Amino acid sequence: MGLPVIDIRNIHRIYESSAGYTHALRGVSLTVSKGEFLCIMGPSGSGKSTLMNILGCLDTPTTGTYLLEGLDVSQLEDDDLAEIRANRLGFVFQSFNLLPRATVLRNVTLPLTYTDIPVSERKIRAAKALASVGLPPDFFEHRSNELSGGQMQRVAIARALVNDPAVVFADEPTGNLDTATGELIMKAFRSLHDAGKTIVLITHDEEVAAWADRIVHIRDGLLYTDEEHKRLIESRGLA
Repeated sequence: MGLPVIDIRNIHRIYESSAGYTHALRGVSLTVSKGEFLCIMGPSGSGKSTLMNILGCLDTPTTGTYLLEGLDVSQLEDDDLAEIRANRLGFVFQSFNLLPRATVLRNVTLPLTYTDIPVSERKIRAAKALASVGLPPDFFEHRSNELSGGQMQRVAIARALVNDPAVVFADEPTGNLDTATGELIMKAFRSLHDAGKTIVLITHDEEVAAWADRIVHIRDGLLYTDEEHKRLIESRGLA
């Protein structure tokens, strides 16, 4: 099977503020294999955003180890983390995070701006990524603010794919979309998974989570498998 793409071991994240200490993650361990479609579910305040930030190398743990493709990234400096984000990770957000006046093609090539890839090759990669999410070439020169919500999210997914990342992180990717459009976006993620991409989805929506192959739940900074979470709910009389 080879090394897991993601391997976190006993991760704690403690934040200090004037109000005191917040223990956001409490000894979280998790592995994600290459080609897996994992969903991390949790309510607001559960720690899922903190976990997402650590997995996406946007933050570092207070203690614990994070191996990304076998490399210990848990103690790297900001510049090294930025390079990893640019070259090995892709991100899709609820709010799309596109440049509104830039063309679709320009938005997708942005992650390649600070690489040594020639401009002509960047455009080829962007067109390939857009084709993989089903956006026709007729839209490539449109500004992103001329697109529908579903089209903008497809552009955002293509941008996440353009650097051929080891993992695509999707943070509530259907949160700003209607039900029908959200289903189309999840079908796009499913197609990417079927093509071999590793996807980590963050959501609180059970219908969205159902598209994944594996679900873990986070609550109060602790991680549970799907079955463990069901037993927890039942023990509290909430089932």
